[in-house]
Amino acid sequence: MHERARDFVAEAEDRYGVTPAVTEFPEGTKTAADAADAVGCETAQIASSIVLSADGDAVVCITSGANRVDMDKVADAVGADSVSMADADLVKDATGWSIGGVPPICHTTDCRVLMDETLLDYDEVWAAAGTPTTVWPIAPDELAELAEADVADVAEE
Repeated sequence: MHERARDFVAEAEDRYGVTPAVTEFPEGTKTAADAADAVGCETAQIASSIVLSADGDAVVCITSGANRVDMDKVADAVGADSVSMADADLVKDATGWSIGGVPPICHTTDCRVLMDETLLDYDEVWAAAGTPTTVWPIAPDELAELAEADVADVAEE
């Protein structure tokens, strides 16, 4: 297993008392479609952690792989004037992880977390485990609890 994925598992065990069952896919899980193909699930079951900048503050939006984030809905949810994609520095500073492998939990700061309500339609979703080639399964309600996420309508229509 990749060193960063091992770091993620150790952090999840230490912080939350859970041991993510990480699976590594050498061919990569960089996109939601790639991850779904590798795992053998629907694209909508991929819980992508998208880091956004809301008035300069990081917000992690755990979004279904079948959806695009609606920046206006996120702005409304967090009370921001503007929301945009975070740059690589903000992603790394706020979460401790690099773009492409940001897990929905185990962030280095207490950044706000939103979770796409459509993920609750599934018994299991798959999220990044610290690298672009690793994912782990989790029940979406458990994910929302661990991430202390506000479940919201954040998907584009």
